[in-house]
Amino acid sequence: MLITKAILHILDFNSDVSVFSQKELDLSNITLVEYLEKHLEHLQKDANQKPGEFMAGSTFLAQLEQYLKEEQTFIEFSDYMGNTLYEQISHSDKLEPIDLLVVDFTDEEIRYVALMLLTSKAAYTHQVLNTDGVVENQIIRHYAILPNTAQKIDSYALINCATKAIGFSDKKCSVEGAETYVVADKLLQCTSSVSSKEAVKIVSKIVTDVVEQHGENPALMVSKAKKFLRENAEVASAFSTKEMGAEVFSGSEQMEREFQQQVNEKQLPKHIKLEKNFAIRTGKNHKIKTDTGIEISFPVEYFENPNFIEFVNNPNGTISIEVKNIGKITNK
Repeated sequence: MLITKAILHILDFNSDVSVFSQKELDLSNITLVEYLEKHLEHLQKDANQKPGEFMAGSTFLAQLEQYLKEEQTFIEFSDYMGNTLYEQISHSDKLEPIDLLVVDFTDEEIRYVALMLLTSKAAYTHQVLNTDGVVENQIIRHYAILPNTAQKIDSYALINCATKAIGFSDKKCSVEGAETYVVADKLLQCTSSVSSKEAVKIVSKIVTDVVEQHGENPALMVSKAKKFLRENAEVASAFSTKEMGAEVFSGSEQMEREFQQQVNEKQLPKHIKLEKNFAIRTGKNHKIKTDTGIEISFPVEYFENPNFIEFVNNPNGTISIEVKNIGKITNK
């Protein structure tokens, strides 16, 4: 990762005083660069990130293109973002101090512009006073602590400078009584699709509903869906809902049709973007919980292998789970 430009603007709605920096951040500061890199890495792997596209007439897109053509400076471009956000958020029913961090960086030969809304947190720290030669240590409350590198950034956007593809996360806020996404709707002016996390949750629910309507065991089919997502993520950045239905319900054309029908009713796109690390992590194991309170987690491959686990439908309507070929049991 190569960070070429970065700047921080302060939007303090509590004091109604905003400080727009007239100078970029010093990227010779190793600690600063590490801070930026950690947050950018987290954003790129965020399973809650939603893909979007600029709508026709987007003012942000016009400003971005001017910046990329060097018709305006990085500072001017960031000022436009700060002023737009301040104008919109100032009308919100709930105001809190926010820092706008804008970064121009390249990762794996792809150039991005990133913007992050960093909500300041109150925290306690120490203060050393020296009064008449007497050293006194005190505990004080600090009101402008930025998120550390392990904390999640709730509102941000990543824009691919070549394709203009957008990845973003945003929190709804009430602006003049109307619920809105400030970053997506007011600043970027872009469309929104489901995130990787939402997509996995929705398709898993559809698979479960379809299977249960036919009186089958949903655990096996959901595990097949997770396996499909994991294997697909290893070779592609998106998955086809049609291909998924064909794979999961390969033995039943009727269930496959019902699955696709519900996908269409949910208005899911034909191809859904899926974050690779999230798909692999999610598709590694499948966890089930019985109505008797027992929880079991298995590698998804085991659900299709009767040598390791087998579900037995009992005559009285209950289900038995037989776990086989266990060499050792470890307490955790």
